[in-house]
Amino acid sequence: MVDTENRLYWIVDILPEQVPADSSGRYFTVEKYFLSRLDDIIRKFASVLVKLNCYYGLQVCLDGETWTGDFAPEELERFLMGTNASPYPLYVRVEPSDALFAFSGDEHYLTLYEPDPGLLELVRQLAAAEGLFVWRPDQA
Repeated sequence: MVDTENRLYWIVDILPEQVPADSSGRYFTVEKYFLSRLDDIIRKFASVLVKLNCYYGLQVCLDGETWTGDFAPEELERFLMGTNASPYPLYVRVEPSDALFAFSGDEHYLTLYEPDPGLLELVRQLAAAEGLFVWRPDQA
């Protein structure tokens, strides 16, 4: 099983920073709107990961246990799209680093665990090219 507890993480998101709990905005209404367009957002995530695969080896885990690096670029998008029908998140390990992406099919963000500074900067650039943002949430 993939362990993400107590790991530092970053968010790849449609928003540029965490929305404060006391925000006077309409976060939940806006979130509902974007979740209705989740396929478009997932395609952006897939594009980031496919481009990242030019620089790093990627291993995908669909069931919480089995990893494979033998997939075509278009399959990565299909894996992401299929996550909402799976009881498991999709995990993408970035080799040779300790970094790991996690995606649950009902979210408008990817979580990136433990990226090194070079990987983080590359992910920021790739995400920006897709109109996405990378930020670190308040962590205890």
